[in-house]
Amino acid sequence: MAGTVITVAQQKGGAGKTTLVAHLAIAFRQGGKSVATVDIDPQASLTRWVEARRAMRGDGIDITHSQITGWRTASEVERLARSHDIVVIDSPPHAETEARLAVRAANLAIVPVQPSPMDFWATTPTLEMAKQERVPALIVLNRVPPRAKLAEAVIAKMAELGVEVAETHVGNRVGFAAALLEGQSVTETEKGTRAAKEIRALATEVLQRAGSRR
Repeated sequence: MAGTVITVAQQKGGAGKTTLVAHLAIAFRQGGKSVATVDIDPQASLTRWVEARRAMRGDGIDITHSQITGWRTASEVERLARSHDIVVIDSPPHAETEARLAVRAANLAIVPVQPSPMDFWATTPTLEMAKQERVPALIVLNRVPPRAKLAEAVIAKMAELGVEVAETHVGNRVGFAAALLEGQSVTETEKGTRAAKEIRALATEVLQRAGSRR
């Protein structure tokens, strides 16, 4: 049985895609799953994180990683899904064709959205793409500041569009970036913090939602 494929997609830049991919991948791995990550973003930020992780660990890394582009996406994801429980794809912003290929390959598309009107409006093309490819989309509110009433307004607007929003919100915390710099995740560097709890909760929720649709 092929593994679950999760694509993190958002055509607006700066939404925190790579941060979510890296942290979810490690949370899945810590949950006992075999995990592969795929970087098709030309910026290659996920690949740099993997390189930092490899250098930090010294004895190799505990996930499989592939950096590819364009038309090779479908075949590479299919290959990895045959030998891993979960494949997580970091898709590029502002790249219609590549992002579409990544979404098409997925069981579930995760769409990170910061709680602002601009991010809300900019999310529409990504959601429309997922709809056209018949792939369920899940909005994840990301970089949410403390006591952000605007987050509640964004959730209400998403509900009006009939879009599902994850129950778990990810806060705007410096620990995420600090962990990435070291090639790690907050579930490794700050195990007992709220940031780590958010990532573990989101990983559980994502797998539940993706599993119910396979």
